[in-house]
Amino acid sequence: MLAIERRYDIDWIRVIAIGLLLIYHIAIGFQSWGIMIGFITNEQSWETLWIPMSLLNVWRIPLLFFVSGMGVYFAIQKRNWKQLMLERASRIFIPLLFGIFFIVPVHIYLLQDYYMQALSYTFNMGHLWFLGNICAYIVILSPIFIYLKNNEEGRLVRGIKGMLSSPLGLIPFILAYMAEAWIIAPGLYTMYAMTWHGFVLGLLAFFFGYCFVLSGPLFWNMILKWRGLFLLAGALLFVLRFIMFQLNATGYLLALESICWIITVFAFGYRYLNKPGRVLTYLSQAAYPVYIVHMMFLYLGSYLIFPLSLPVPLKFVIVLAFTFIGCFLCYDLIRRVNWLRPVFGLKRSNKGFVGPSDIRNILPSQAVKAG
Repeated sequence: MLAIERRYDIDWIRVIAIGLLLIYHIAIGFQSWGIMIGFITNEQSWETLWIPMSLLNVWRIPLLFFVSGMGVYFAIQKRNWKQLMLERASRIFIPLLFGIFFIVPVHIYLLQDYYMQALSYTFNMGHLWFLGNICAYIVILSPIFIYLKNNEEGRLVRGIKGMLSSPLGLIPFILAYMAEAWIIAPGLYTMYAMTWHGFVLGLLAFFFGYCFVLSGPLFWNMILKWRGLFLLAGALLFVLRFIMFQLNATGYLLALESICWIITVFAFGYRYLNKPGRVLTYLSQAAYPVYIVHMMFLYLGSYLIFPLSLPVPLKFVIVLAFTFIGCFLCYDLIRRVNWLRPVFGLKRSNKGFVGPSDIRNILPSQAVKAG
């Protein structure tokens, strides 16, 4: 088996997508409809935020499903199907269960207390629904992925690679993406969480992401060559949606815009982001735990800041800073405590500390000497 080249651009895109997800969730707190989907909302809205939010919303979650499918391609290269299931269970299913019982209740209680409701909690995936979907996709699609891995010289894989070496080869993928929106006809295209629309759309994106990486350099060089076309198409579709549909276009048009933006992101990422670095190493490790815990700090920041008499933009900046700082401080603790690492999707580390005898690992050297 040939060595698999590390794709740093995909790592960067995953990190950026998680960062955009955090910012988007913070912005929901400044929309009047945020309370309807279970967010603590500021009394005064910031309506102009909805324009950039609407631009992001048609592709931010599907992009993460694409990236997750790509990750499975790399994971499966050195594993059989049993090893893949065990590895994904440890990385995804265990954090999902932990989050359901120890993370999600925290921000639900903060929401209930903020609105002076009775404190209660029932089994709820909350924002971790994404992990539940990924678990299902791996079970459903792993037989196909294993077959493609074991027959990389076969007619089917050669056909996928040949098809995706041309922009015209994307047409079946785009049509399938648009057909999902037309057939399921969701009332709101961007309502991905715990809906059949979100599940099927994510399944397609997960499979397409795998196929894109499977196709190799021919695909990536093709989208690199045509990146200007995809960018122009996405921009024109957004302008059309803004001018003619007041940001609410029909589902199949939103699907077309979505995939144009996603391919644009991958093309520009391939061109400019395929570089290693210490910052990427840190952020790539942090992204998953930060995603898991971010709602706790977002809700806590909203709980503390929204009642204050401050300008709305200043509140947004403070909640943004509070959320990011809280998440990364929490990650810094998680990555150092070995027994916590697995429940946040991280492998155990020999450098982790688990007790007072290891406290020197996190204290400044001068403090250790002084002690």
